[in-house]
Amino acid sequence: MLKKIALLFVSFLLICPLLPAQKRIGNETAAQKQKRMEWWTQDRFGMFIHWGLYALPARHEWVKNHERMTNAEYEKYFKLFNPDLFDPAAWAKKAKAAGMRYAVLTTKHHEGFNLFDSQFTDYKATNTPAKRDLVREFVDAFRAEGIKVGFYYSLIDWHHPDYTIDKMHPQRPPVDSDTAYARLNKGRDMAVYRKYLFNEVTELLTKYGKIDILWLDFSFPGKYGKGRDDWGSVALMKQIRKLQPGIIVDNRLDLNDYADGVDFETPEQVSPKELEKYRGKTWETCQTFSGSWGYYRDENTWKTHRQLLDLLITSVSNGGNLLLNVGPTARGEFDYRASHALDSLSHWMHANNKSIYGCTYAPADFKVPANTKLTYNPVSKRLYVHLFEYPAGKLVLPGYKGKIKYAQFLNDDSELKFQPDPANPDDLVLELPEKKPPYEIPVVELVLEYQ
Repeated sequence: MLKKIALLFVSFLLICPLLPAQKRIGNETAAQKQKRMEWWTQDRFGMFIHWGLYALPARHEWVKNHERMTNAEYEKYFKLFNPDLFDPAAWAKKAKAAGMRYAVLTTKHHEGFNLFDSQFTDYKATNTPAKRDLVREFVDAFRAEGIKVGFYYSLIDWHHPDYTIDKMHPQRPPVDSDTAYARLNKGRDMAVYRKYLFNEVTELLTKYGKIDILWLDFSFPGKYGKGRDDWGSVALMKQIRKLQPGIIVDNRLDLNDYADGVDFETPEQVSPKELEKYRGKTWETCQTFSGSWGYYRDENTWKTHRQLLDLLITSVSNGGNLLLNVGPTARGEFDYRASHALDSLSHWMHANNKSIYGCTYAPADFKVPANTKLTYNPVSKRLYVHLFEYPAGKLVLPGYKGKIKYAQFLNDDSELKFQPDPANPDDLVLELPEKKPPYEIPVVELVLEYQ
């Protein structure tokens, strides 16, 4: 038996050199990538902004798809788009106050409408009553507040005449069949659309200065779907890296089998519990305040302040980022419910952002106390205990004896005393006041002994 195992091992060693190495698009080293991504893994919290013509019907950003509208039926929104209250400086100030350090705007969503003044289409904001390059104004306003700038650009386009109809298209057939798709796509040419896609992405990366993030969305390979060959993803990524070497790109170009085809994973609209499985990876969860990305007037499943904090804290406690979405109205303002949510986040982040910025999951030797979540700053060597249930009187820190030298509330740096637990000398008991600090989830900052 041992002889057989040895022979198999030798055979494996002989075959290994013949196995192909994982494909690469460029020649960036792991250390260079880490340096490029450094600001993003430090900042942790960003704003997503979904805005387009779909703000006018105000019933989901996929309204054209859901209601199977034709271009002619959708045209009324283009002719009426006039966000007279659009004030990107107010948006930027709101984002900054909420603690968001980067922002990603939908320059074009699946509907195919451009918020920027592209030379490759007439279907753009400058040809509506708005008569403005809204992307330019967004970039200038957010940069002025010190917020890094990102662009979302839809790979999908339900308006372009050469974009072939697929299973996601508003004009998809009632029943999938080769014959039905061939009939619908007669005269359409994806090669022409690919060139359009390439030209517009190039335009976005050359007209607006340094762009920090590019969100390309999304691939759905398979029969009647679209993937890397449809987008020309490899060539597109090479062009992106050439034009903006420092940019960070998401994982939706269908390039997961390339070693350098993905900068970060994008779990979308998942629960805090599901985020735990991404620990150890590079990732960002994108989440909405409600059940829609675009402005949806009558949608009422809005997340509470506590739910939003849970998403933020859980993301960081598992080594990830949170990109939290706002869908402005057709007049260009943040919905009042979104504004209230951002104000609540501002209150909490002003007092507790040290437990978010530059933080990640705690070292393995720190157990998580009951009803809490931990974040950790590896530079300052501070551990942050987020109190999801306030234990008036005391909090047991399991196995923390000899590991901490000082404790305080993060919001005001007020001291918290601790002592060994008489019931278990390896544990510490943290003394807490009866009155909870004025925050939904208070944070305790622990100064570690090995600081």
